[in-house]
Amino acid sequence: MTDETNTVDNGDGGNHNHGNIQQIGIRDEMKNCYLDYAMSVIVGRALPDVRDGMKPVHRRCLYAMHSLGNYHNKPFLKSARVVGDVIGKYHPHGDSAVYNTIVRMAQDFSMRYPMVQGQGNFGSIDGDNAAAMRYTEIRMQKLSEEMLKDLDKETVDWQPNYDDSLKEPTVLPSKIPNLLVNGSAGIAVGMATNIPPHNLTEVMTALTQLVDNRDMTIDEIMQVIPGPDFPTAGTIHGTEGIRSAYKTGKGVVQMRAKMDVETHGKKQDRERIVITELPYQVNKAKLIEKIADLVNSKSLVGISDLRDESSREGIRVVIDLKKGEIATVIMNKLYKQTALQSSFGIIFLSIVNSSPKVLNIKEQLECFIDHRREIIIRRTVYELKKARERAHILEGLKVAVENIDEVVEMIKKSDGPTDAREKLMSTFSLSEIQAQAILDMRLQRLTGLERDKIIADYEAIMKEIARLEGILGSEEKIKNIIKEEFTEIIEKYGDERRTEIVAKADEIQIEDLVAKEEMIVTITHKGYVKRMPLDTYKAQKRGGKGVKGAANEDDFFTNIFTANTHDKLLFFTSRGQVFSKKVYEMPEGTRTSKGRNIANLIQIPSGDRVTEIIRIPHDMDMEEKYLIFATNKGLVKKTALSEYSNVKQSGLIAIKLQDGDYIVNVRINDGSKDILLCSSAGKIIRFDTSDARAMGRVSQGVKGININAEEERIIGMELIDDNMEILSVTENGYGKRTESSQYRKQTRGGKGILAMRLTDKNGEIVQIKPVIESDDLMIITDRGQVVRTKVSGISLMGRATQGVRLIKPKEGEKVVSIAKIVEPENDGIDENTEE
Repeated sequence: MTDETNTVDNGDGGNHNHGNIQQIGIRDEMKNCYLDYAMSVIVGRALPDVRDGMKPVHRRCLYAMHSLGNYHNKPFLKSARVVGDVIGKYHPHGDSAVYNTIVRMAQDFSMRYPMVQGQGNFGSIDGDNAAAMRYTEIRMQKLSEEMLKDLDKETVDWQPNYDDSLKEPTVLPSKIPNLLVNGSAGIAVGMATNIPPHNLTEVMTALTQLVDNRDMTIDEIMQVIPGPDFPTAGTIHGTEGIRSAYKTGKGVVQMRAKMDVETHGKKQDRERIVITELPYQVNKAKLIEKIADLVNSKSLVGISDLRDESSREGIRVVIDLKKGEIATVIMNKLYKQTALQSSFGIIFLSIVNSSPKVLNIKEQLECFIDHRREIIIRRTVYELKKARERAHILEGLKVAVENIDEVVEMIKKSDGPTDAREKLMSTFSLSEIQAQAILDMRLQRLTGLERDKIIADYEAIMKEIARLEGILGSEEKIKNIIKEEFTEIIEKYGDERRTEIVAKADEIQIEDLVAKEEMIVTITHKGYVKRMPLDTYKAQKRGGKGVKGAANEDDFFTNIFTANTHDKLLFFTSRGQVFSKKVYEMPEGTRTSKGRNIANLIQIPSGDRVTEIIRIPHDMDMEEKYLIFATNKGLVKKTALSEYSNVKQSGLIAIKLQDGDYIVNVRINDGSKDILLCSSAGKIIRFDTSDARAMGRVSQGVKGININAEEERIIGMELIDDNMEILSVTENGYGKRTESSQYRKQTRGGKGILAMRLTDKNGEIVQIKPVIESDDLMIITDRGQVVRTKVSGISLMGRATQGVRLIKPKEGEKVVSIAKIVEPENDGIDENTEE
């Protein structure tokens, strides 16, 4: 009967029996094949061994150099010579992959402790490639020779190479815990490893302590090994990621570049940021390119120049700041937007007993100690075997020299070497090896001194055998040898830590780095903003010509006020949007400097402009506070201030506006003051805040005053009570103070009452301000002239008067804005000065 499973129908009408065919499910076959492939990649290519910390390609490169005698004290060999040996004898893969491995082992910015010493171009931290292997030369570093020491003493297992023509070590006997000191990175199938480099001195010290006390906790180990130590130095911010990695085998640490601040310029009044250390694996050239792109796209402002001054002495990237910029603010922005702050995800995955396993820091150290213990035992067993073999031969030679005359006579009478050997063996009870050693002995060994030396050598070798047997019989002696070797490595190759570890990983709070100072903040008609110290302008007497406040005559101030560097600024645009910035983020300038355009600070839509800036004190309680809006068409809106507490970088809608309408003023009110609106025609209305109900952020508001839309516009809104005085200023430089009690309360939406008698002499009202006698006043013209004068020098008059001259504008010049400044008393007054 034919077995159906072994019968194949070829379509020719006949059955053909093939007894070697088995039916296998393709799913099972694919699964088994893929698992075999995965394990081959995991064990044989991508992951390092926990014992020597090397992947097969690294191990084969060092072994090939060892076989070639390419040591640190021997001449360099061409890289191509070594690569050829590696791929021809042990690693049958692409030559570029092997050469890239050797190149990385020679780069001091890639390896904390380079394994290869290179001569020629081996690449740079800018990402430059190494020269071709025919141009470069290499040899082993002295440290890497410690990885191969005792390799010839049967300390490790050997395996056939790929074509079974040679043998190669399965692991190196390494005296260096290479897995931790140089780290490793690799992606296998379904898993990856990323081990950071560490300081050799710290790791060896921890190993020494762990040999004595296997009960050490990870916290105790961290007192010796506080964290990774990168070849490019830098800093690590935070210990939580380190602690997690050391305890669980996985964690994330934040690396930061080291940046210093220097002053320069003739007056040492400018600052520059100098980058001297980079996070591990950050490409310097790409980093500089990224910073330049951010500056060109206006995403990063305040930088005037960027250049690379790096040399053989080290990294030096210089970032010059514009005058008045705060270096700490720019540094924090650089950390956020560039690779100057990078993350390193730690995964302590390695091959342990031929299987991939994630270990904590203690388990890795224990694996290395166990490896060294095995190496020392196998080395001692090998040395003991060799010592016993030597002792066996010396025993025979000792018998020979003690019976030298009889031995010589016996050899002389023998028919040949074989006969002589057999006679010696039978006469003196010697082994064949001993008898052959006597026959091979040179005649000079028969002298008296040489006979004494043989006896001394025998006694010495017996002592060595006793020592080696003592080591194998005592665990304590093995521990002492391990510790002695660790101490020797520290003395030879130990160095200082490079990477600084900062205890807290919390983001830098810029406010803590910026001094709390009162500043003058100005905004111009063309949208340029700056901040200046309060003493920039000295007070003048009424009627002075003023000092130049803007360097550009075709621009002029539209707003000026005082604020603390820690205060928040709300920027309201004419189309009803709001943006937020801190005062310290404003560029610092001089009295005549231009400042920076607001468009470079906030994302103002095209065609829009900032019409009002409100200061929110850093210590203000927002409860029961409202923002009062006034528009050009006489509308008012009241909205809770808390609705503007979280303004996005892209801004928020502050108020809904009708076509052709725009924001005139925005004020903060707690309900204790009345709203005062003034029109360009000299009409004013005062009504209670409660007359305007609270509305949502995206609402239009209600009518505040009834004006002639074609001829009038709202020029200002203020919040007042009866204990205040209202300053009114006209476009021709006239002004007056009027007690607020003269403006009686009315119903919202009325036509208002006379605020000031207007004529061709004084012109239209341009602004109103609530003032007190101790206030200082800033008066700004459309040509940039600024006069600072005390309010106490301005006459107190009734509301139906023209006012007195405050500033004498030049022909064709108009007053466009006023602002009051509250500050400590000035030391002196300068009269009628002009620049």
